[in-house]
Amino acid sequence: MERKGLTAFKGDPLTLVGPELKVGDPAPDFTALSGLNPVSLKDSAGHVRLISAVPSLDTPVCEQQTRRFNEEAAKLPGVKVLTLSCDLPFAQNRFCSTAGIQNLQTLSDYRDHQFGLNYGVLIKELKLLARSIFVVGKDDKIKYVEIVPEVTQHPDYDRALAAAKAAA
Repeated sequence: MERKGLTAFKGDPLTLVGPELKVGDPAPDFTALSGLNPVSLKDSAGHVRLISAVPSLDTPVCEQQTRRFNEEAAKLPGVKVLTLSCDLPFAQNRFCSTAGIQNLQTLSDYRDHQFGLNYGVLIKELKLLARSIFVVGKDDKIKYVEIVPEVTQHPDYDRALAAAKAAA
């Protein structure tokens, strides 16, 4: 399934591959890599999950988004914060150690694009993830969805954090 017009890069429309998830839908499972170890959504079952998807940690907005959620993660008891990108796991580890990221888990979707395909945020033209936020409740239902309309812009941090707090 391909969807056009939900996001753009510097004004140029992009195509997202995968389903359109809505609040109340069951959160699809996925497997991504933490280092070289596979991690699935089921590994954090019983917790609220704030999932922050970014195109690449090595870009300014993605770095700022990850730093912001890293800071906020320390204030969100019972919430697991996951940041997904298609960066290689080695690049994610380097980024985290350089940026002091300790309160969230980075996961690489480079190998199978399973997260991007299951959550409908894989950009067909770039094979990167669209900037997006999902909050998944303890019941494994989606509580919040945001696909940022322009990849170079920030998500609505306040709304995403409020949704995570309300789900906790």
